[in-house]
Amino acid sequence: MDEIVFGERDPKLTYKTRIGAYVVVPDAAQKQILVVEPPNHSYLLPGGGIEPGESDVETIARELIEEVGGTMQITDYLGRASEYFYSTWRKQAYYHPAHFYAGTGLIKTQAPLEGDFNQIKWMPLEEAAAALKRPTHRWALAKWRQQHHC
Repeated sequence: MDEIVFGERDPKLTYKTRIGAYVVVPDAAQKQILVVEPPNHSYLLPGGGIEPGESDVETIARELIEEVGGTMQITDYLGRASEYFYSTWRKQAYYHPAHFYAGTGLIKTQAPLEGDFNQIKWMPLEEAAAALKRPTHRWALAKWRQQHHC
């Protein structure tokens, strides 16, 4: 499977590599997905950076507890997509390759560990397709919608 790359590498910048894993979390009717809203009021898929020794799926499981307070079954690997971007908040250029998955059966098991930091919400598919901040996240949602005819 070819890697999809968004953005362009600026040779004048030094990029920090941050590998991530993210998941498309649909509702039972597959009409909405769960999105995370950090303090900067952007929208992202649940997930985040892979920590040393973690697999993609372990990262997603940890991030779901932290961001959502729940667990789910991972059902599909959607692929890998990367992005070059500059974080004005961190004042750092990033190369961000990420693995994207989808799952079903989200079960809330506790309060989110990052509940005072991130907000979570269900968003209709069309709205999410336009609102997700990262092009890699929009790509993953489009891939999931294509596979599920949504």
